[in-house]
Amino acid sequence: MNKLVVVTGGSKGIGRALIERFAKEGFDVATCSRKQSDLSDLKEQVEHENKINVYTRVADVTDKKQVQDFTDFVNALNRPVDVLINNAGYFEPGQITEEPEGLLERMIHSNLYSSYNTTRGLIGGMKSRKWGHIFTICSIASIKAYPNGGSYAISKFALLGFTKVLREELKEFGIRVTAVLPGATKTGSWDGTELPESRFIRPEDVAESVYGAYSLSRNSVIEEILIRPQLGDI
Repeated sequence: MNKLVVVTGGSKGIGRALIERFAKEGFDVATCSRKQSDLSDLKEQVEHENKINVYTRVADVTDKKQVQDFTDFVNALNRPVDVLINNAGYFEPGQITEEPEGLLERMIHSNLYSSYNTTRGLIGGMKSRKWGHIFTICSIASIKAYPNGGSYAISKFALLGFTKVLREELKEFGIRVTAVLPGATKTGSWDGTELPESRFIRPEDVAESVYGAYSLSRNSVIEEILIRPQLGDI
């Protein structure tokens, strides 16, 4: 039986690149997204190119009930989860003193609670088997404050903290935990920019680094992967 990787927010950007990379290695995939059409396109393409199974479910990860429905869906597959990648989230600029009311709550629900609730929903099987690898897609904004980062940066700082605590809690269960901190990556968040592609990280490079960290022996863990554009932060 193929191994199983679970990726939240897998239909586009870094999430899709991650799915394509693991599928290339023969992993079956379970993923969620807000749009059925995006999930259908993903399933058709990835299954056709890799001869593996892609299990999809529509879910808005800002909604705790929908996250629970997704993790119940994954658990109902009755398959061990070898890799969990908490990828879902989004960016909205703003300054703390001026950004719209409610932005902090939206950022926390999208970028922090989604990972917290997904992990809690799937961790039971990993702990009982004493094996698994959890990746959390954080951000350069998890370690670097900058103007107009606002609530996004707050949520990503918290997400890195969540990952650090998880690492300490799960050591004794043989479960590896890795935080991934990419700088500016060429995804839909940058649509409309006039900056050249050379100023951005490729999503495929993020995916390659994640798979490389997973590929280490069980004796080792890469706790943090920090990736920047070659020419520096934008």
